[in-house]
Amino acid sequence: METLQTGTSSGSRHATRATDPDMSLDHFSATIFKSLRRTDQRKWAHAYLEGLLVTSGKKSVRRLATTISRDPSVVQSLRQFVSLSPWDFDEVMEELTHWVAVHRPTHVWPIGRAVLPKRGDRSVGVHRYFDLSSGRTLNCQLGLGAFLCVGDAQLPVDWCLHLSTAWTQDPDRRRDARIPEGERYRPLWAAVLRLVDRLAARSDSPSAVVLVDMSDEPDVAYLLHGLAKRNRDFVVAVPPHLAVLPAGESLPAPVSARSLVSAQGPETERRSRLQTSLVHLAGDLPGRAPGPPYRLLTETDPTGAPGPLWLTSLAHLGLAEVGSITALHTGTTDAIGAMEQDFGLLDFEGRSFPGWYHHMALVSAAYTYRRLHGPAAAPPGDPAHRVPQPRPRPLPPS
Repeated sequence: METLQTGTSSGSRHATRATDPDMSLDHFSATIFKSLRRTDQRKWAHAYLEGLLVTSGKKSVRRLATTISRDPSVVQSLRQFVSLSPWDFDEVMEELTHWVAVHRPTHVWPIGRAVLPKRGDRSVGVHRYFDLSSGRTLNCQLGLGAFLCVGDAQLPVDWCLHLSTAWTQDPDRRRDARIPEGERYRPLWAAVLRLVDRLAARSDSPSAVVLVDMSDEPDVAYLLHGLAKRNRDFVVAVPPHLAVLPAGESLPAPVSARSLVSAQGPETERRSRLQTSLVHLAGDLPGRAPGPPYRLLTETDPTGAPGPLWLTSLAHLGLAEVGSITALHTGTTDAIGAMEQDFGLLDFEGRSFPGWYHHMALVSAAYTYRRLHGPAAAPPGDPAHRVPQPRPRPLPPS
């Protein structure tokens, strides 16, 4: 019979702010995973969560299990819980969203990308992807994550796994990976809209601004029109070739976003060199009057080299205010990097669609707890509870 010995279930509680039960890991886990129907599911959710918080180095299921318990059967139980047990990702992430909302997040919704390298072609969603940030083509899974900002923390509250048509149109691959019948191919711009709609349904923030880097998305105009249709303000990094129309001209001709903004003189504000221009999207005008103008802006470095090209519906705001929103994108990238390095984002060894989402929910919960409430202590006592030392991390199998 399997037994579980964890740090937070020992006689001395080690969760941060233990004098306040609402801050304890026990209470957090019980709240976030209350939608799980069975007692054993909730137990293993707590165990996996604690393992992510207290295990150093690679967060394989085996390492999580050996950190929190001396019972060898715990490995299989954790593996079955994350990959095979039937529980709802959406319900868990809804609870996580509500938990974060209590801490009064700002009215900005950053959306970021998690690039998860894999070997082989068996892991669900794995495909060849050109990563603009590294300039390399990778064999990887690609996840889009929606975040809420609390202070200087960006907390993940939803995820969407990108599935290419090679996955969605292959019945054998769908069956083997247990991809739900209703899951279909979505271009990245459509996946962003899906995340926005889901977050809007879970939260009470009609004025939240969507922040996302889509500088490599050739069909970004579909995203921009979709956000406008939803009356949702946005700050979006767009590709240089995006066709725009200069605002204020009677018969403007379409030009590329980069050429237009580069033609403008730089505006100096708070020691930053910002190039900016008011524009309409090229598809806005045929047969009808243009809508409100958008603002294009980019910041040049000291050598004059341009940075990302941002388009925003917040044309009425000052450049410093818009710049403070674009600066949050770095925090999104940093949050995903921290989840990769310290919370096991890269370490899921399963291959199924439900397993991927379960793992992302657990990693998101662990990261959120750490950022909001501080570290959970490592299980105390005997050698069975020693925390393993970090080691070089091999590429996860596919």
